[in-house]
Amino acid sequence: MLLNPEYVVSFLVASFVIAVAPGPSNAFLMAQTFTNGKTAGMQSALGFALGGVVHTVFAVLGLSAILKASPTAYAVVQYLGAAYLCYLGITTLYATLKTHIDSADKPHVSTKKSGNVTFQAMMTEVLNPKVALFFIAFIPQFVDPTLETSTTLQLALFGLLYPIFAFPIDCMYVLGGDKIAGYFRRHPQAPIWIDRVSGVIFIALAINLMW
Repeated sequence: MLLNPEYVVSFLVASFVIAVAPGPSNAFLMAQTFTNGKTAGMQSALGFALGGVVHTVFAVLGLSAILKASPTAYAVVQYLGAAYLCYLGITTLYATLKTHIDSADKPHVSTKKSGNVTFQAMMTEVLNPKVALFFIAFIPQFVDPTLETSTTLQLALFGLLYPIFAFPIDCMYVLGGDKIAGYFRRHPQAPIWIDRVSGVIFIALAINLMW
């Protein structure tokens, strides 16, 4: 037996509550969906899942523990994450202003490359120190030391289980957001304002991360 079945059930219940609760990840997903459509939203969900895998590796290797023990390391990652989100917000706002100036009478087409969305979401997740702390504070609670399975392997399995479990929930957020965004896309000027709101959301997330 690799994992304690009772612990797995408890883990999935807790993970479900955490995944469906509104937070920075959900806001990022909705912003990308509103700005670039359902495909970009799905790519963002994939990016968050990959970010979870990276944090699992960090947790297993003990890097997250070092991050928690070192206020300096925590601050560095926090500043990097906030700076990256702020960068996304500013570039999004700039793109809408440039589009408005260059082609005020033409249909709006998003200037962002969807191929980068997965990487952006992954980096947003990786550079969020709160996610690292979540992995080292939440996941070890479900490790059963009485099993023959090593603690390291149990940590890895639970760590990988969370992004796999959260991915379809994130996809549901994307599908719901795409239906709402469809109404706005039918109005010529609405997508530009959606992009601007998305840019503000990214900057707000950066400020929230700093706090």
